[in-house]
Amino acid sequence: MRNLPPPAWLKTFEAAARLGGFTAAADELGLTPAAVSQQIRALEARLGYPLFRRLPRGVELTELGQSYLPAVRRAFDELASATAGLFGVTGGGRPLVV
Repeated sequence: MRNLPPPAWLKTFEAAARLGGFTAAADELGLTPAAVSQQIRALEARLGYPLFRRLPRGVELTELGQSYLPAVRRAFDELASATAGLFGVTGGGRPLVV
């Protein structure tokens, strides 16, 4: 398998970037803000670069984080599209027979 960060970390990064903060991402993902922060720190450590600037009142994406976000979104969009195309929106349909 490719040497990619865990998908959960990428999902957390995308949510925090889209929602503009760790608390909002935590609410959406059903995690604590501390868990979101821990996953973001782990992702940053894995990549070797900061993706967010920690500010007195929240966070903001670094330039590198802003550059990474579209690629992460595209990857999740492609997975969602492939899943919907093969299995239907709910995933409860019949399997594709070839």
